[in-house]
Amino acid sequence: MNVTIFTDAELLAYLDETLAISRSVLLEQQLRLDPILQKRITELARERDQGGHSIGEIWRRDRLSCLSRDLLGSYLLGVVPPALKDYIEFHLQIINCRYCQANLDDLQQQDQGQTDQHLQKRYFESSAGVLRGRRRD
Repeated sequence: MNVTIFTDAELLAYLDETLAISRSVLLEQQLRLDPILQKRITELARERDQGGHSIGEIWRRDRLSCLSRDLLGSYLLGVVPPALKDYIEFHLQIINCRYCQANLDDLQQQDQGQTDQHLQKRYFESSAGVLRGRRRD
C-alpha cells in the first residue's frame, strides 16, 4: 500500500469538508485501511469538538470568509469592482472553497436552465405563429 502523509491541518479540513477533492479521495482510501490514521483523525475530531472556541475555529466553522449567493451572482454578471473580483477569484481558485464553488456551479446551472426555458418559449411562440397562419386547403 502506498502511504500518503497527511498533516493535522489536512485532517481537520477533511472533517470540515474543505479539503481539496483529490486529497479527500486519497485520505478516504487510506482511512479504510489504516487503523492508526483512523485513531488520529478521531482524536483530532474529539479535540476540535471540545475546544472549538478559538477565533480561527469559529471563522472556519461559520464560514465567515465565504461569499453570499448574491455576491456570486453579481460576479457571474461581471458587475463587481475589480478588487472584489480579485478576492472572489482568490477564494474560489486559491483557497479552493468547495462551498462557494458549489454555490457558483448551482447559480450557473440555474442561469443555463433559465436560458433554455427562454429559448424553448421563443421557439414555441415562433412555431405557434407559423402554425396559426397555415390554412388547410
